[in-house]
Amino acid sequence: MKTTAKKMSVFQLTTMVAANMLGAGIIMLPTNLAQVGTISVLSWLVTAVGALVLAYIFAQAGMFSTKRGGVGGYAEYRFGKTGHFMANYAYSISLIIANIAIAVSAVGYGAVFFGVDLNAIQMSEAAIVLLWFAAILNFRGNRFTGQLSNLTIWGAIVPVLVIGTLGWFWFNPDTYMAAWNPNDLPFFDAIKQSIALTLWGFLGFESAAANADAVENPKKNVPIATVAGTLAVAVIYILSTNVMAGIVPNVDLLNSNAPFGLTFVYMFNDTVADIVMAAMVISCFGALLCWQFTLSRVFKSCAEHGYFPKVFARVNSKDAPVRGVFILLAIETAITLFTADDSLRQQFENLVNLAVVTNVFPYVLCILAVTTMMRQEGAAEVKVKRFAPVAMFGVAYCLYAIYACGVDAMMGSAIAIGIGFVTYMVRKAWLHRRQVGLQQSID
Repeated sequence: MKTTAKKMSVFQLTTMVAANMLGAGIIMLPTNLAQVGTISVLSWLVTAVGALVLAYIFAQAGMFSTKRGGVGGYAEYRFGKTGHFMANYAYSISLIIANIAIAVSAVGYGAVFFGVDLNAIQMSEAAIVLLWFAAILNFRGNRFTGQLSNLTIWGAIVPVLVIGTLGWFWFNPDTYMAAWNPNDLPFFDAIKQSIALTLWGFLGFESAAANADAVENPKKNVPIATVAGTLAVAVIYILSTNVMAGIVPNVDLLNSNAPFGLTFVYMFNDTVADIVMAAMVISCFGALLCWQFTLSRVFKSCAEHGYFPKVFARVNSKDAPVRGVFILLAIETAITLFTADDSLRQQFENLVNLAVVTNVFPYVLCILAVTTMMRQEGAAEVKVKRFAPVAMFGVAYCLYAIYACGVDAMMGSAIAIGIGFVTYMVRKAWLHRRQVGLQQSID
């Protein structure tokens, strides 16, 4: 079905990239990082460098690639159609998991805001309602999602900027240093334990590539949105989370379902904290809206290329794949109920680790494909050779991030990715036999 739906501008795409990272990545991070202590600032520095390198790599891919399909199109340059499928399949699985984590985060803040105590099932049911609402709002089209994300992101930006600037007046160096390494972890273990959480905060920089088909002039605008969004969010993350650790005692952060609201209680009062929590819920919902949009676009693109069932490519007059979205919502609903946990922090962390490992896998495929892409698209050999060490660093960083997420996350992701690979190969063999049979009947 052809459509004349309007596309996003570069500003809207950059805002969406930032919203995907900031709106969901930050609101529960202070609580989870409190397990490790303020020594996690070292992980922030490592992750910020790694994320910027990855953003630069994806920016290069965005400039040279002429294939459609986002991360799958990038991977196809080196790994063919199998690589295209596996990159987008793994990315899709990670988005499904990440969306659930985002919804759970929003529910945690909402519960504190309304003063209600939810058990694990109630928490999951509320998260499911948010997932459905965010997905259905996307039925209004690409530009509507971009415009709404431009508004909701301020719900996270304003509180974070207030903490990063005015928060220094409440910052206590003794409070910060008392939380440096509460568990007396060895240096490298402390970095390893928080690397998955800090990388989670940057997941989303690649969403510009995933949404390339929905933006004006993607070869120019995708690289701009990728690097600009990642750089801005890196500064915001490092400043805000470390200032908070010097305002709120570590034990209080550790036990909070709404760490930003708690910080504003220490800085001002309960009324201001309630306003902040409401704003953060709105921002988190905006990020969920963007991620549900990105998820539907990835499935739509794969369906158009013949990798996923055609139902995911069927769109309405606003270019929204309505039928496919309902299938994805059914999957998200089942996983949300399956992963329910009485501890919001534990549920969030489990989902984050699984999402990070599954998401990093397509990163590796894309990074390994970029040099091949550059050569095929006519880049000078000198430029390709200069880029090669950057790509090697990117792969090394990704492998370390996978290792840091732990055995359980690696096993869960390996099973999910393995199922996808087997399914693809079985379908490929079936299509080949069918084609041979048709050819023989013609002969």
